[in-house]
Amino acid sequence: MRIFLRLLAIVAVLGSASVAQAHFLFVRILPMAEAGRFAEVYFSDQADAGDTRFISKIASTRLWLQAKPGEFTPLEIHQTPDRLRACLPVRGGVAVVGELTYGVIGKKSFLLKHYPKAVAGSLDEVRAFQPKASIPFEIQLRPDDAGGLTFTALRQGKPVPDAKFTAVGSDLKDHAFTADAQGRATWKPSAPGYFAVYTSQTLPAKGDYKGHNYDEIREFTTIAFAWPIESKGADAKAVALFQEALDARASWSDFPGFRADIKASGDGRPWQGRATISAKGQVTIEMEDEVVAPWVKEQLESLAMHRIARKSDKTPVLRFADQDVKNPLGRLLLFDGGHFASSYRVKDRQLVTVNRHMGKLNMTITVIDNDLNAEKKFLPRSYTVQYWDATTGKLDRSELIQNLWTRVGSWDLPTLLSVTTASGAGQGTKTMSLSQHRLLK
Repeated sequence: MRIFLRLLAIVAVLGSASVAQAHFLFVRILPMAEAGRFAEVYFSDQADAGDTRFISKIASTRLWLQAKPGEFTPLEIHQTPDRLRACLPVRGGVAVVGELTYGVIGKKSFLLKHYPKAVAGSLDEVRAFQPKASIPFEIQLRPDDAGGLTFTALRQGKPVPDAKFTAVGSDLKDHAFTADAQGRATWKPSAPGYFAVYTSQTLPAKGDYKGHNYDEIREFTTIAFAWPIESKGADAKAVALFQEALDARASWSDFPGFRADIKASGDGRPWQGRATISAKGQVTIEMEDEVVAPWVKEQLESLAMHRIARKSDKTPVLRFADQDVKNPLGRLLLFDGGHFASSYRVKDRQLVTVNRHMGKLNMTITVIDNDLNAEKKFLPRSYTVQYWDATTGKLDRSELIQNLWTRVGSWDLPTLLSVTTASGAGQGTKTMSLSQHRLLK
């Protein structure tokens, strides 16, 4: 989605100093997805991809989070090959503002500064966000009563009269508008998508920055947001896509329960016994121990919970999280409600990704491979589960799960479960194999 490609026109005023002049710094707040919710900073001509050539130039960018009006918290920034990332709270409205002194460039030497900003949340939350006093050049966004947006360019906290704004959207078209004498301007996107509104100013000033003289300062400030600002209710197409994936999963309908012999190993510690899974998914272990048996019971309970067919009269409230229809893992769906701040990716009638917030951790399940059973329904064969620290975004551990199944009567029952866990402490593997499956009457 190259919604910032048209920024080339505005930055062309910088002359022919270097290729970096065709790029622009902006911050974007992403929806809850893999590893959690993040703000990403790009120095690029694209809104969703950075440029590896200039990552070292923007590494000194500073960001602040505003989760409560007027309260600013520095964000820990992680550098990737082409962008900067900062972990955000998975729930609630947020504003992220930053600053970067890029350096002295141009034939007519000038000091280039960027002040990127992004907002996300409900209308009331966005209305309540405040400018940061230490940021000298910032755009304030306020949803108005008519359903549009009001923009105010602030210089040292004061409105800039007659400021020139440019909005860029996913249609790659520029929309120019001008503030009034009080510094306010109104504009409303004509279609859903991601947008940025920006303005610039040139300040006459001579000085020295890191041994390089400059004759003026050129500042750019932007505010990025998704439109509409606040989405409510379900999207019928998103709900249908999700429901189709649920219906395509193999499940235990009219499940009688079964008993099986089990051999298990927990990081080299052997265990052998028998387990019974009832028609309601209750698991009973017939030979207890304090190490491996609890793990066996936990895994069988989870397996039964995901396989036993359950019907609900409630229609899930889901909507598309963004306009990215080309993601290799499928379209991202946001689930409204529940305790886990969940999102999903669906592709080819399969739930490929499940993202959940679980207290101190964010979890992502990614399907690698599924099997088809006799009814052409999908059975999980292999998938990964990653856990990240919900505050810092750092990876806590990763698991690789592998399953094998056998057909007994009308039901696909497990024959093998393997879990390989990798973390900073190393790697370990737990396995269990099931045999002599006997259906309960």
